[in-house]
Amino acid sequence: MTAIVDAHHHIWRRSDLPWLVGPMQPRIFGPYEPIRRDYPISEYLDDISGCGVAQSVYVQTNWAREEFEREVAWVSETHARSGWPHAIVAYADMSVGDARAQLDRLAKYPLVRGVRMQLHWHENAMYRFAARSDLCEDPLIRNNVARLADYGFAFDLQVFAGQMEGAARLAQSCARVTFVLQHAGMLEELSPPGRAAWREGMRRLAAQPNVVSKLSGLGTFLHRNDESHIGEVVAETVGLFGAQRCLFGSNFPIEKLWTSYANLLGAYRGAVAGLRVDQVEAILAGTARRVYRL
Repeated sequence: MTAIVDAHHHIWRRSDLPWLVGPMQPRIFGPYEPIRRDYPISEYLDDISGCGVAQSVYVQTNWAREEFEREVAWVSETHARSGWPHAIVAYADMSVGDARAQLDRLAKYPLVRGVRMQLHWHENAMYRFAARSDLCEDPLIRNNVARLADYGFAFDLQVFAGQMEGAARLAQSCARVTFVLQHAGMLEELSPPGRAAWREGMRRLAAQPNVVSKLSGLGTFLHRNDESHIGEVVAETVGLFGAQRCLFGSNFPIEKLWTSYANLLGAYRGAVAGLRVDQVEAILAGTARRVYRL
């Protein structure tokens, strides 16, 4: 059986996260009272127990922006104690004049493999994160993302369908950087026109050879572990990108709001069951190992 690489998960201390302190703030994944608490590596390891997960990648959790290095230091200390996680996707502000001062600080930590600054914007304020819809077109962001290549860092790209045309141009202009599309493009509008817009945007991104797609977070807008939905998104994404450019991520503990790790992984295993063995290995482990240098 293929060993699993979980290419997108979180651990956190509630005290470090502004969005987990004070009154509950609206979030894209709905009410989250059950996870407004510490989620330590020990609980994550309990969650994945028996699932065959061999390695994992931590993705930043929106600490206060000025604390970006302290977040990486804390996760690195967690790795030193437990051996987990095996790589880190950190935060850096790509909208500043020159992000190299931040990237130099991140480069001191051997586990850092990439950067995520969430660029997703939506007409629905509940789904909105970025201040503007056109950040992918911003020259400062383009220049700073291009600089990631000098550090060997990937860029975890998070956009909605309406932003994918600009995101594809960003990827094209930063050809030396690997872009990891978050949550398979965050399909949130399931009507025929919504699906068509997502599919067209995904085609544009798949046309850029330096973009890979993370198969994760597919319960975000449904608030459930829907095997049919996962199967459809996985099939279309793999059809566009190919298995060698797709990778699995659990998005735990967010998905823990509505499912167990075993059931989530089972849904993804079901979604790839009809593929060749080498394709399954790429999606569940090989692509993540290549992209995040595990």
